[in-house]
Amino acid sequence: MSEHIHHHHHGEINQKSVKLLLLSFTVNILLSLAEVISGIISGSVALIGDALHNTSDAFSILIAVIAFKIGNKKATGKYTYGFKRAEVIGGFVNLILLFISGCYLLIEGFVRIIKPEQIEGMMIIWISVLALVIDAITAKISLHDAHHNANMKMVFIHNLADAFGSVGVIISGLCIVWFGIYRIDGIIAILIAAYMIIQSVLSFPQIVNILMNAAPDNLDLEDVKKTILSIKNIKDVHHIHVWCISEHDVALECHIESDDANIMPQIKNILKEKHGICHCNIQIEQQACKECCDL
Repeated sequence: MSEHIHHHHHGEINQKSVKLLLLSFTVNILLSLAEVISGIISGSVALIGDALHNTSDAFSILIAVIAFKIGNKKATGKYTYGFKRAEVIGGFVNLILLFISGCYLLIEGFVRIIKPEQIEGMMIIWISVLALVIDAITAKISLHDAHHNANMKMVFIHNLADAFGSVGVIISGLCIVWFGIYRIDGIIAILIAAYMIIQSVLSFPQIVNILMNAAPDNLDLEDVKKTILSIKNIKDVHHIHVWCISEHDVALECHIESDDANIMPQIKNILKEKHGICHCNIQIEQQACKECCDL
């Protein structure tokens, strides 16, 4: 979240990319289903783990598309800030599911290391090769828009990680076919589970901060205050609050003590250029209001 504060204007996903992403989502869901079925038949928890992670990333693609669609909707009388937080809520649900899936896979991986079972290695290899090809194609689709859109960047990173996961499962299958090392399946499953859990834990605070209306991580409130006070004809600033409407949209409200009633555009332009704050609610006062000075 914090790395995007000074670059507010993110490129939108174009319609062609949306169609390709919806196709990628469908293909990835079908792939995940195939991996689950193959994992059950072959007895590979690593393959099931790759399917769980692939499913999570497929939904990250869907969230990116939904965010594009919903983001174009105008605010209503009820949802006065618009619908931009739908993406954040979707991401929050996705992280919870990713964490639970990771914990399940971690337990299953340890069970398979302690008590290895016979596994059909060739089935694992062929399904994982198919998964690797699909992950690579999906990553390629998202690469173009990843340069200017944060959602697409996350989709690209997730699919790249999926590709590496598929490579890990292929290695597991080769070890089973060539050397009969069945415990490798549990080890690969644990590595995939660890990545899923770490990814969800590291991303969790960022989403919670947005939902809790916290200020962006790399935006110092005192610096914002100094910026405002550096403007000519401003005597004081108080009742200052900064929060994130969505992952990229930063808002501010404050009370300004000034005799210049026409200073508002100047304040907004400086805050936008210097701190990436594009939504400002500023009240101009002749003198400080006592009832809110402590906020």
